[in-house]
Amino acid sequence: MDMHIRRLQMADAPEYRAFRLRGLREHPDAFTSSFEEENLRPLAYTQGRLGTPMTEKIWGAFVNGALAGMVGLSHETRVKNRHKAALVSMYVAGEFTGRGLGRALVNTVLQDARACSVELVVLTVTDSNRAACALYARAGFSAFGVEPDAIRVDGIAFGKQHMFLQLPSS
Repeated sequence: MDMHIRRLQMADAPEYRAFRLRGLREHPDAFTSSFEEENLRPLAYTQGRLGTPMTEKIWGAFVNGALAGMVGLSHETRVKNRHKAALVSMYVAGEFTGRGLGRALVNTVLQDARACSVELVVLTVTDSNRAACALYARAGFSAFGVEPDAIRVDGIAFGKQHMFLQLPSS
């Protein structure tokens, strides 16, 4: 398997948008965003997300040239919160699960967080998504609570587990 991870750029917007929409459609309970809302947004919105490198970075995992996974790191900008960032938008396409892409994407985010002097990385994950919860725990994240009824999909409530990883200060 020829896999590499790289930061997504504005030129990747069409492929990234289609991939993100796929994830939202296939796993509506895994994301706070919805397919229906995101599908209405123009490509320019996606380009804007990829064009804000100081506050949000998005990486893609490519297997044999095709986008197979994604993850983002959203930096806090307010003075009191600049020491932390959130791991967001994690998704690996079903046909590529179990091949280490998720772990490689998480490692990429953590490496970038350290390089940017981030001291705390937080995330939320649907509490019924055992595989994702285990992945984050193996990467060193600790759970600190579950928000019940955090999202609703077709009237069904899902809780979100909140997790954090304290990084050494530089």
